[in-house]
Amino acid sequence: MQRFRALVCLLIGAFTATCAWAVHDVTVVVHDPYLELHSGPGRGFPVTQVVDRGESVQLLRQRTDWIKVRTNRGREGWVNRAQLEATLTPEGEAVRLAGPAPDSRTSHRWEVGIGAGDFDGADVLGVTGSFALSESLYVRADVSQLFGSYSNGWLGTVGLAHAFPTLWRITPFIGIGTGLVYVEPRTTLVQARNRTDQVAYAGAGLRGYLSDRFLLQAEYRQFVVFTDTNDNEVVNEWTVGFTHFF
Repeated sequence: MQRFRALVCLLIGAFTATCAWAVHDVTVVVHDPYLELHSGPGRGFPVTQVVDRGESVQLLRQRTDWIKVRTNRGREGWVNRAQLEATLTPEGEAVRLAGPAPDSRTSHRWEVGIGAGDFDGADVLGVTGSFALSESLYVRADVSQLFGSYSNGWLGTVGLAHAFPTLWRITPFIGIGTGLVYVEPRTTLVQARNRTDQVAYAGAGLRGYLSDRFLLQAEYRQFVVFTDTNDNEVVNEWTVGFTHFF
């Protein structure tokens, strides 16, 4: 349980670091007919002011697709990344900002990640890696350690994952695969033997893009454990973690 809590704290820290970062001391000139400033970092926040073409704004802070700016009159607001990239630097160069551009979601090949969750009542800590065969089909491999009240173990799987193409920041995906689970019971009054069983799984999840290189992923997988007694077991797993793609 302590390991589980430690990894959760690590994931929260990584989330905080990737969701907001500074872009201090950068000034740009509005190239579009106008630039809309929202009261908060999202389209649901109202537009409080408009900056006309030719005026300059200073970039203060970035949060995912939104950048906080200050006008030359000292007023502040949030601008969408897509609109801000249509501005220019005072030297006439295009502005380039970090962010989850739609093409980066499909053009990358490799992904690595860490996650934590629950496997049939046991805490699970795992790492994952995948390679893109196409824009939507991935080969993935996962290795996880299991920490239960009465036993510990390891879980290793390989499989395929299909991500559904979308322009949204949140992308659904499904997957299937197979692997092995090793369970080592803790010392009890009745000595139980170690087990190594083959497993197969089917799952689904959601991934939300945080920046140009990181995403937050939540996944549910249902496993069938093929025991040597022909009494197959059904096990549920859920995990939440961060993935870095390149």
